[in-house]
Amino acid sequence: MNNDRKKLALVGANGMLARMVRHVAPSVYDVTSCDLPDFDITDRYLVLSAMKHLRPHAIVNCAAYTNVDGCETNEELALRVNGRGPGYLAEAALETGATLAHISTDYVFAGDKTEPYSEDDPTGPLSSYGRSKLEGEKAILSSGLLRYFIIRTSWLYGPGGKNFVETILRLAGEREELRIVADQLGSPTYTEDLANAIFSLLETEGPRRSYGIYHFSNAGSCSWYEFAVEIVRLAQLNDLPVKVESIKPISTEDYPLPAKRPSYSVFSKQRYETITGRTIPEWRESLIRYFAVRQTI
Repeated sequence: MNNDRKKLALVGANGMLARMVRHVAPSVYDVTSCDLPDFDITDRYLVLSAMKHLRPHAIVNCAAYTNVDGCETNEELALRVNGRGPGYLAEAALETGATLAHISTDYVFAGDKTEPYSEDDPTGPLSSYGRSKLEGEKAILSSGLLRYFIIRTSWLYGPGGKNFVETILRLAGEREELRIVADQLGSPTYTEDLANAIFSLLETEGPRRSYGIYHFSNAGSCSWYEFAVEIVRLAQLNDLPVKVESIKPISTEDYPLPAKRPSYSVFSKQRYETITGRTIPEWRESLIRYFAVRQTI
């Protein structure tokens, strides 16, 4: 093999984010897909033996149990996948000299701030999902691994997976009225931008040794209601089937769910922008790009 090439183990390879990681991966990487049924992140022996055999330069962990409400009734499964699994990957990375890039979430925070969350703000998850993802972060931090990137993101959407954009498009084609929560604020994140951010961080690991926790989402912020309004507007511009005539803002109390959501999930991305020198696209701009490719990737 060419010595300039790098092996990348893509964990959770069948998921929405991993699909885009594979799509945008720089040509220097040879990507190996790792996912069920052959690769189980909750099986420590399997994880260690597979990574010892592969000996990757980088491990990108996109695997997660992301059914937020399902985590409330399946907390043990959530802890195995989201909590202990990342620890096994960190152990494998330490043994093989790999760098671990792990995807975490805004749900590790309580959502009670009124200004963007920095990486150093105290955590305080409100749900089983958030607690399990925080356990995953802690497992990496306590593993002894120094070469890691924990990348927290929010409101993720992209081709090939269940997400808010596709849900709104489906409902807008079926119903005349939509009622959308307007008192939760956050930042949508397009998988293409997050996937590129992962590689941007991996590229910094040479002389700067910029390992640690990073926040990444698209620039700007909105409510779920404002996000839905923009989705429907773009659907109409793109001549997609739209039946909806009215989108009404409602409160979180009007739409009760098993898992409590953070009411404020806006991130400060200054650390990422400083270390990579990259500018983060604004969320509306990224949504336009998604509409152009959503069924082609």
